[in-house]
Amino acid sequence: MKLYGGNMKKILSILFILGLFLGTTEITYSQVLDSPRDGVYDEIHTPEKVPIPYTHVREADVIWSKRIWRIIDLRQKINQPFYYPVEPQKGWRNLMTIIMEAVREGTITAYDPNTDDQFLVPMSYQEIETKYSSIDTMPVYDPDNPEIILEYKVITEGLDVAEIQRIKVKEVWFFDKQRSVMDVRILGICAVRNVYDEDGNFYALENLFWIYFPEARPVFAINEVFNRHNGAERRTYDEIFWKRMFGSYIYKEENVYNRDIGDYATGMDALLEAERVKNELFEFEHDLWEF
Repeated sequence: MKLYGGNMKKILSILFILGLFLGTTEITYSQVLDSPRDGVYDEIHTPEKVPIPYTHVREADVIWSKRIWRIIDLRQKINQPFYYPVEPQKGWRNLMTIIMEAVREGTITAYDPNTDDQFLVPMSYQEIETKYSSIDTMPVYDPDNPEIILEYKVITEGLDVAEIQRIKVKEVWFFDKQRSVMDVRILGICAVRNVYDEDGNFYALENLFWIYFPEARPVFAINEVFNRHNGAERRTYDEIFWKRMFGSYIYKEENVYNRDIGDYATGMDALLEAERVKNELFEFEHDLWEF
């Protein structure tokens, strides 16, 4: 009877611990299931999206091509979905926040913009943070005597994505005779931030890094863009670029001197030159089908 009683105590202790564990697990699981859903349905479509594959293009089928560089000004109304929200919200992040997180995770590779825009020299996330972080000092005053400074506190501020208000786009326009279409492929995106002086006045633009667009497409395909017209029709960043739902202006076309439009034209002349390049693309395609 003593042995039987001892075994019963062990069995009861094990059952008690097991029941306590299962009860805790059930409570935790029920809390997750019973949490309020921010919407009327579960959003499962976007996280499973993949980029639309490019049509294969043979070298022999491309009878004409031209490289174009553009600037997308995120301050324009049509481009604001790339810039907002400045601070991440539930389910919404702006383009540069997504890119910076992907660079930190290693999903997207950043390239040094000071060498070239041909994606030759990779940059790590640590290099970007170190290069573009700012260091400042703040005085710490004596609480009993505000006129006495006890010490100076060093404050390091990382890269602020809110300062990135422009992005450069490098793309190739080409005519594919096999499909008889004029097509365009984006090759790269460069982040451009505003640079301010000590008084907070804007005085320059700075290229931060390039990313290779085809490598970034899987990341863009699973991140949604705010649709101001219909919240149920959710588009992704990859779809926005694919459908070219953005405003931009040309600042360079490929040329023998490898120079920007701003290097040989300024003011209204630069705007007219950019418009000329855009019209040439349109007229080339139009003339192909003119009878």
